[in-house]
Amino acid sequence: MKTKHIPTVYVMLSGGVDSAVAAALLVKEGYAVRGIFMVNWTIPLRQDAPCTWEQDWRDVQAVGNALKIPVEKVNFEAEYHALVIDIFFQEYARGRTPNPDVLCNQEIKFGLFLNWARKAGAHSVASGHYARIVHSDGLSQLEKGVDPTKDQSYFLWTLGQHELAQTLFPLGGYTKQEVRTLARKFDLPVADKPDSQGICFVGKIDLPSFLATRLAPKAGDVVTIEGKRVGSHPGVHFFTEGQRHGFGGGGSIPFYVVRKDLKENRLVVAAGADHPALFSQGLEMEGLHFVGRTLRAGEQITCKIRYRQPDQGAAFLGKSADGLARIQFLEAQRSVTPGQSCVLYQGDELVGGGIITRALNSKL
Repeated sequence: MKTKHIPTVYVMLSGGVDSAVAAALLVKEGYAVRGIFMVNWTIPLRQDAPCTWEQDWRDVQAVGNALKIPVEKVNFEAEYHALVIDIFFQEYARGRTPNPDVLCNQEIKFGLFLNWARKAGAHSVASGHYARIVHSDGLSQLEKGVDPTKDQSYFLWTLGQHELAQTLFPLGGYTKQEVRTLARKFDLPVADKPDSQGICFVGKIDLPSFLATRLAPKAGDVVTIEGKRVGSHPGVHFFTEGQRHGFGGGGSIPFYVVRKDLKENRLVVAAGADHPALFSQGLEMEGLHFVGRTLRAGEQITCKIRYRQPDQGAAFLGKSADGLARIQFLEAQRSVTPGQSCVLYQGDELVGGGIITRALNSKL
């Protein structure tokens, strides 16, 4: 009698509840599950605060014991620093505001790790992301998770057909509350562990202090859009578009950053959160990537220019002669931020995305 082949899934275990429940669900479904813990950051962020990876690894081992699955740790720290953290600092030095979680998913979790796992014998990999993959007519479609408060599809727009064909997202059809309930049902030791926050693998940081570890202060002027000097700043890389700051002036209305002028080392600000200078009619983006099917110029879409933002109506205008893609908003959007991701949707389907290069402030 021919032995039935059981697919082996390598699950990215972080030590948190989401990835642990993802592994438990796959065990229940009959997969041969192996838990992998990635050691990608071992540097304490403060002298009085030890790095948490050792405790996370102990939690992963406890989850492995509870589920009776093998677990191991792999070290991609050098690659993580080169492919994520170095780029993070380079982008800030350019005056842009990057999203390291997007880069981490692209380069580490569904790049380096996926390739490593496949070579090690995995049929597929899995994670605790709140997103869904639908396979139909030879195409893999990436969709939002059903829990709108936890949907993480925004961070996954760089994935393509190669990655989606080899990936499982067991939590995409669950709410966070249901996942906590499942964790207790499976008697997982991390059922009540708080959710992690901050940068992928690094954790919660004080951004100015973190940036100051590599980027030297460079004082400059803060000026209004009319050109009036209202204060000084310690370095434009410490600020982002739309950020509130009490720059000089002495007035009751706070100032907000409109743009960063690297050439003159100036921050340009406007008074009030609803100042027209903070709003844009559209944007340009580089690195346009489609998950599967492509959009035609003129198609109606929704988009997000930041995580947790409600979907915004827009039109995809296609690429210009310089290769940059353009989006026109149905309603002007506040604080379009170069370096951030613009992610494109049609309904629940994530169609693609790109990296914002600049805001467009006139009708397109």
